[in-house]
Amino acid sequence: QVQLVESGGGSVQAGGSLRLSCAASGYTISRRGNCVGWFRQAPGKEREGVARILSGSGATAYADSVKGRFTISQDNAKNTVWLEMNSLKPEDTAMYYCAARSDNYCSFIQARFRYWGQGTQVTVSS
Repeated sequence: QVQLVESGGGSVQAGGSLRLSCAASGYTISRRGNCVGWFRQAPGKEREGVARILSGSGATAYADSVKGRFTISQDNAKNTVWLEMNSLKPEDTAMYYCAARSDNYCSFIQARFRYWGQGTQVTVSS
């Protein structure tokens, strides 16, 4: 049984930083072709892709709104994916979810992600 558990959310002031983690069980992050993505959903808005990483190539991609501020990485020994968030803005306030897929593709198409975590709340105040 696959489980993804997010942690690291919290409340920070604008300009601050947070590091989110997505710990996986029953799913090997380092397996070639596996893809883990971070998504977020703000109140009243649709869920959107934030960052993703494809194992094997290590290829990453980011939403335009977070480029240069967020960094996704993986720790194979801990079977964990991290999302380092710097220079946070109030508009980054949302519930953040990690999701995983195993079909050798990596995109922000949410329907392709088979496994989802429960989310961790990030609140950025001005």
